[in-house]
Amino acid sequence: MVKIERFEVEQWMDTYETTPGVLNLAETCAASISVNDLVDLCEDENAPGPLTLSTKMTYGAILGSHNLRKRVASLFDKASTSPISEQSVLITQGAIAANFLAFYSLVGPGDHVICVYPTYQQLYTVPGSLGAEVSLWKLKEEDNYIPDVKELEALVKTNTKLIVINNPNNPTGSTTPKSVLEEIVAFAKARGIIILSDEVYSPLYHSLPPGQDAPPSILALGYDKTIATGSMSKAFALAGLRLGWVASRDSAIIEAIASARDYTAISVSQLDDQVATYALSQSVLPSLLKRNTALASTNLELLSAFVERYSSVCSWVKPTAGTTALIQFRKKGVPVDDADFALDLLGKTKVLFVPGSLCFGQGKDFKGCVRMGYACGTEVLQEGLKQLEGYVEEHLL
Repeated sequence: MVKIERFEVEQWMDTYETTPGVLNLAETCAASISVNDLVDLCEDENAPGPLTLSTKMTYGAILGSHNLRKRVASLFDKASTSPISEQSVLITQGAIAANFLAFYSLVGPGDHVICVYPTYQQLYTVPGSLGAEVSLWKLKEEDNYIPDVKELEALVKTNTKLIVINNPNNPTGSTTPKSVLEEIVAFAKARGIIILSDEVYSPLYHSLPPGQDAPPSILALGYDKTIATGSMSKAFALAGLRLGWVASRDSAIIEAIASARDYTAISVSQLDDQVATYALSQSVLPSLLKRNTALASTNLELLSAFVERYSSVCSWVKPTAGTTALIQFRKKGVPVDDADFALDLLGKTKVLFVPGSLCFGQGKDFKGCVRMGYACGTEVLQEGLKQLEGYVEEHLL
């Protein structure tokens, strides 16, 4: 029997995010919008609507509709001299399915996988459950949680099949810049190693330092054995669609994943496909991303002001992208027990965080840290920070 580890962050969210009156600062999606909101964002009053209600509800296009795959492919064009085609894209039930299918198709017993850490638990637990050996590529606070490519020499093995990265990073909100991505690609290409880049928080690069450009997708850097995954959930505020994708220039990789996908899903919902296609149209996409980028940027500054005000008891590496931050809380200079802290905070204030050591540190790393999602509605964040301020004043200072 396959050994399945507890998916701690999802178990935590499942248990606590429906708490009555919760101020959900654990949510990682840009504040969700409705289909009506999406229509309001459309800049072309003559554009067709998001749904064609006369369409017969068959299985639809098995790999995803032509228009949707074409529009997803166009998301990877930035900084690429060779745009990818729709044949390089496969539509899935969210990025979580895209990642799972990539692992299920490509790794197994006898393989070795290198994965950045901290990151979404799926990215290292699933390869391990499939029998692969997994080495964690530990990101360091002093390096702003940017991977140190020199460390790959000590991690790589003759049987290394896959290097897994996450850009922007969950939970830290760090950005791996183009120069580092190019180093990773050069390292992998010299050894024939596949790279899987979870890009589910791209393109929310909202707070980069002056002069630093947003990095391109891993697919734009001239190496065919690369895979990018993403979804409509985080950067596009449409988690309810449950629609994502996996893309690669290597046709053999896409064919293998498509073959594995036959065992898990025939196709995605035609309704989801239609709404996602509409959202990624040039009539809607620019205003949708402008809305979500502005929301994340505005809210991050509110959170930054809080961290600065209470720097005696909390600290972080300020995020540059995405929707999440990793913040450490201390009492009398000692990191709090983050799980107890999160539960006590929830009970006293209704503010929900995700404990870092439990959900991202395998119970041993990131003591005292919590992951916070700050791209919720600004009014929710403001009220949550107000409640958190009262808690800090009473219990940590």
